[in-house]
Amino acid sequence: MKILHTSDWHLGQHFIGKSRAGEHQAFINWILVQIVEQQIDAVIIAGDVFDTGAPPSYAREIYNRFVVEVNKLGCQLIVLGGNHDSVSTLNESKELLAYLNTQVIANVSGDLSEQIIVLNHSFGEHKGKPGAVLCAIPFIRPKDVMTSRAGETGQEKQQALGQAIKDHYANLYQLADDKRKTLECELPIVATGHLTALGVKTSDSVRDIYIGSLEAFSASEFPPADYIALGHIHRPQIVAKSEHIRYSGSPIPLSFDELGTEKQVLLAEFEGGELNAVTPLKVPLFQPMQSIKGDLERIEAQLNKLENDPDALPTWLHIEVQTQDYLNDLQQRIATLVEDLNVEVLQLRRARTNRQVSIEKQQKQVLAELTPLDVFEQRLAQESFETEQEQQRRTRIITTFQNIVEDVKEAK
Repeated sequence: MKILHTSDWHLGQHFIGKSRAGEHQAFINWILVQIVEQQIDAVIIAGDVFDTGAPPSYAREIYNRFVVEVNKLGCQLIVLGGNHDSVSTLNESKELLAYLNTQVIANVSGDLSEQIIVLNHSFGEHKGKPGAVLCAIPFIRPKDVMTSRAGETGQEKQQALGQAIKDHYANLYQLADDKRKTLECELPIVATGHLTALGVKTSDSVRDIYIGSLEAFSASEFPPADYIALGHIHRPQIVAKSEHIRYSGSPIPLSFDELGTEKQVLLAEFEGGELNAVTPLKVPLFQPMQSIKGDLERIEAQLNKLENDPDALPTWLHIEVQTQDYLNDLQQRIATLVEDLNVEVLQLRRARTNRQVSIEKQQKQVLAELTPLDVFEQRLAQESFETEQEQQRRTRIITTFQNIVEDVKEAK
């Protein structure tokens, strides 16, 4: 049995004003080839198939076209809802897609049996026969698994929610085990999840999930499934040194800081009812992107090393300038350096040597000790306002925010 684990497609994402439609379509074409070449029996998308709850029409078209093409190949498709996905958007086509060998689990169901799915072999001598039992668990919202009680402290709510999620996994695992016994064959149990597991590394494009007051879920609380396919974290990684608990990561870089990590999908192979191997399949970089840092001399040297094929896609650049001097013509200098190159500068920032120290200091502050303006100004401090025009824009932003705060206070 071969299962392809992927997640966090974020169809419909706009990246600093740029559409990712071409990259997503190229990725889908690539993954269809992998299904055939690797003889994949089932594909699992572990949440965040869309970037927003109301994805643009072209994103829905890409999604629907993928479902149709996967069905033509005879491969089973499982789509799990993520924190970015709208339950109603995913559910609107759920029943129709079921006829195309696609099961959509947008949210936690009142009937837990709906989250137990038998994955069948799509290729080979066992074609059509059960190959695994899936505990299909999407992003878990607090209201789906627990009822809040008056008078509970924050710590008590966190403990109750953590226990509720653990119980949800345990109950589904028991149902999967019961299902396995009724089928009377040796089958692995696979579970999914869209959450933050303790000890993982995130990236700039990952928006923190705070499930109620729960910031992360301990890997030790997962049931003894043979493989756990996770989504939400965009960097592929093994959780808690457990080879069978994995984040596949996003298939395309969703922020410049993800460029240092090789993008991949995961091929989980099972034999004799057990996990046999997990193989990363490297996803090509469909859109040239690069992050360049240093002083102006080093930046120029790095720019000169870039391929300058006018017929190729332009390289998207993030440039971070390290300099002790205030350069009021920084944008013009960079524009001069790249004017003859096939590149587009999407981000230009001045490096702040004390930036990380400042952020760490802010993280130690208690939110109750800060005013709304304090929080807002700390957020603005992470941005670059280099020119006089940008400084004026910063002033307008702060004034607008202050007016909003005052309006809220008066409305109370």
